[in-house]
Amino acid sequence: MHSDPQFMKLKSIFEAALSRIDPYGMLKDRMRVQDSRLVIEFEGARHEADLSRFTRILVLGCGKASARMAKAVEEILGAGLAASGLSMPWGGLVCTKYGHTEELARIEQVEAAHPLPDEAGVAAAARIAALARGADAQTLVLNLISGGGSALLPAPMSYQDEGREVALTLAHKQAVTRALLACGADIREINCVRKHLSELKGGRFLRLLAPATSISLILSDVVGDRLDTIASGITSQDESTYAEALGIVRGYGIQAAIPPQVLRALELGAAGQISETPKPGDDALKHATNLLIGTNHAALLAACHKARELGLNVAPLTCLLTGEAREVARFLSGIGQDVRRTGMLVARPACVILGGETVVTLTGEGKGGRNQEMALAFLAEMERDPEGGRGVAFLSASTDGTDGPTDAAGAYASAELLARARAAGLSTAEALRANDSYHFFEAIGGLYKTGPTRTNVCDLHLLLVE
Repeated sequence: MHSDPQFMKLKSIFEAALSRIDPYGMLKDRMRVQDSRLVIEFEGARHEADLSRFTRILVLGCGKASARMAKAVEEILGAGLAASGLSMPWGGLVCTKYGHTEELARIEQVEAAHPLPDEAGVAAAARIAALARGADAQTLVLNLISGGGSALLPAPMSYQDEGREVALTLAHKQAVTRALLACGADIREINCVRKHLSELKGGRFLRLLAPATSISLILSDVVGDRLDTIASGITSQDESTYAEALGIVRGYGIQAAIPPQVLRALELGAAGQISETPKPGDDALKHATNLLIGTNHAALLAACHKARELGLNVAPLTCLLTGEAREVARFLSGIGQDVRRTGMLVARPACVILGGETVVTLTGEGKGGRNQEMALAFLAEMERDPEGGRGVAFLSASTDGTDGPTDAAGAYASAELLARARAAGLSTAEALRANDSYHFFEAIGGLYKTGPTRTNVCDLHLLLVE
C-alpha cells in the first residue's frame, strides 16, 4: 500500500488537512500578548482581555489536543508577559489521552483513558475541579478544550433519593458509555446523557469557576460545531434536559445495560428532583467567553487546496456527514462509479472530499473503528462494481489518529487491496458481520496509521477517481 500512487495522493491530502488544524500552529499564529492585553483573533473575530485587571492566570484543559494547545499557550504567555513587563503567577493543569503529551514547563499534564474513562481521569477531574473552585474575581482562566474531554474528565455526580445520598461511580459511567457506543448513538446523544450524570459537564464547570473570568479555546470534533456538545459542553450553556437524556436511553432500548443508579438519576432529573444543567441566562455564564479555534470545515478546505495542487478536480460535498458508516460507504461508492463513468458531479481525475462523524451499530465482537468499517464496506461495494473498483480509491480516517479502540487512524480501499483480500481468502461480508475491519485490513496492508496527531476535528473521507 505504501508505494501505491493512489494511496500516496490521498495520504498527502490528509496530511495537508492535519497541518492546517494543528492547534499549536493555530494558537501561535492567532494569539499574543500585546501592550498588557491578551489578544486572540480567529476567523475574523477578535477578543481581548486586559491582563492588568488580574493577579494571576490559571490554565485548565481536557481533551486529546489539550497538551498540544498548552504547549503553545506556555510559549505565548512566557514571552508575552515578560515583554509587557507583567509579573504574575501563571500555570495550571490539563488532562490528555495516554500518549498525547508534550514537553511542558509551567502547565502540568496528566494522562487518562479514552473512550472509556478510567480512575486517572476521575483523579484529574477532581484536581481540576479543586483548582476551578480556587479561582476568584482576580483570576483569568484559560480553558483548553478539545474532543475527548468527556471521557478524559469524568466526574460522576451524587444525588439525593428519598433522603439518602447516592454516589455514581466510574464503573457506572463506563457501563453507560459502553452501552451508548454499542447501540449506535451519535455523539450529541452520548454527550446529552453524560452531561446529566456529571458534576462538571453541561456547563456545570462554569459554576465552579465563578466569579473568575474565563476564556475557553475550543477545538471542535463535533458535526455542526455545537459548543454544548464538544467535550460535553463543560463551559457552555446546555439546552438539553434530563427528560431528553432519559428518552435517548429508552429510545435505544438500553435500559437493561444501564446501571439502576444511573437510570434512577435520569428519572429523578426528568421529574425535576435533580437540578438541571445551566440554561441560557444562568449567572454562571456571565463571565465566560467561548472561542472556536479549529473545525472540520477548516480541515476540509486545506484538503481541497492540496488536492488541487496535485492536479485533481475537487468536489467538496459536506463537513456535516453523519449516519451509519456502511450506508455512507454505499453512497460514496455510487458517486465514485458515476464520476468514473459519466463525470457526474466532477470530471476525472477527481477527488471528492467529505468530513463528519459516522456511527457503527455493533453486532459482532471484532476489532475496528467507524473509519475502518466504512473502508471495509466500501471495499465490499467494489466487489459488486462490474469494473471491480477500477480507477477508484478511498481513504477514511480520524483526524486524531485513533479510530475507535485501535492504533489506526483509519483504512484505505482500492482495487489492489481487493485483489490482495481475494488472494488471501478473506471475506468482506464475514468481516463486516463480525465488525472486524481492523484484522481484515491488517492482513492486507490496508490500515492507515498516523500515530497520535494531538488534534481532533472529526473524520475526513477522501474519494479518488482517476
